[in-house]
Amino acid sequence: MSTPLHETRPGGPGRALPDTQQGMRRRNLARVMHTVSADGPLSRAAVASRIGLTRAAVSTLVDELVRSGLLEELGPERPGRVGRPGSALAVSGRGPAGIGAEVGVDRLAVCAVDLRGRVRSRAVRHVPNRARPAAPVVEDLTALIRAVVAEAEGEGLWPAGLAVAVPGLVARDARTVVRAPNLGWQDTDLGALLPDGLPLTVGNEANFGALAELWLAEGAPRDFLHVSAEIGIGAAVVVDGGLMHGARGFAGELGHVPVWPDGPECACGGRGCLEQYAGEEAVLRAAGLEPGEDRVGLLAGRAERGDAVVRRALHDAGTALGIALTGAVNLLDPRSVVLGGALAALAPWLLPSLRSELARRTAGQACPVSVSALGSAGPLLGAAHSVVRGVLDDPAAVAARA
Repeated sequence: MSTPLHETRPGGPGRALPDTQQGMRRRNLARVMHTVSADGPLSRAAVASRIGLTRAAVSTLVDELVRSGLLEELGPERPGRVGRPGSALAVSGRGPAGIGAEVGVDRLAVCAVDLRGRVRSRAVRHVPNRARPAAPVVEDLTALIRAVVAEAEGEGLWPAGLAVAVPGLVARDARTVVRAPNLGWQDTDLGALLPDGLPLTVGNEANFGALAELWLAEGAPRDFLHVSAEIGIGAAVVVDGGLMHGARGFAGELGHVPVWPDGPECACGGRGCLEQYAGEEAVLRAAGLEPGEDRVGLLAGRAERGDAVVRRALHDAGTALGIALTGAVNLLDPRSVVLGGALAALAPWLLPSLRSELARRTAGQACPVSVSALGSAGPLLGAAHSVVRGVLDDPAAVAARA
């Protein structure tokens, strides 16, 4: 099945369904999908037991989902047992897939994730995007998206939606980049630049990284502060399993929290922002190193070899992070802080001073700090999985487009 690239759907997947008979049916379809996704393979009887519906009702829902290509039957659940075994159900390894894309300051990345959470196709292009107009950036991104979609379609998948992670503030319409200082973008409508076709969601990269942590990391808490960094530094607040967006959708701009108010000027227009002390380029300057393609690898390699100047630069960056995080931790009282993105690879040299500052400055018990196993892949995976979650949340809408 060949599908165009996107159409804008304000509100995106997962919106509340109406309290009508049709709305109840759609909610029950979603309950079946989520149950099989989380606990499958399962028989119809097992699904009915878990969600509290009759087996006949569940069978009707399952039949619809199987016809739509969202569930598949794997055969007898437990061959050889006494009595007729039920047919085991699993989410389909073919059919709809989530397309995630990421616009970085120095790279573009796209991946396709199936309903089982497997990455089926991925493409990355290293390209300097700082101060580059949005149109040619999106043109390059579109080429990558088309390549990934084509490869996914070759494996029997079709794109259910597109989610794009960007390093900046995104309006509540989930398509307009209000401001991305490190890209030089302002009031940029990505929905107008991307080709029409699929449901589109544009979101902040730190938010998508936090969602990836919530959905994919084993034992992730439901309340945490996720911090990610490359050239810029972003944060996302997860409360009771959901993102805290703020009144305008701009919550989490940790990189532009002043650490030293009279410090150097920042691209955002402020002075002494955290990014000026703990962003990748700031750490490279402090370490006396020139930027390269693998900045994090360069810093980590030098630090591992005992380079005193690099270790001092990372120590100071950890101190700045600790100072900036103190305000957020005191205000929000998260269960933990999770470091992702480039910070994850540099954690051995950042954490000692970061933890020291937090312990010294926070009220009450110190907030634990952990490192994400997803690293820099978090925002891209979070974007793709957000589309997959949308399919699970409203399979009837996706089946209608299949």
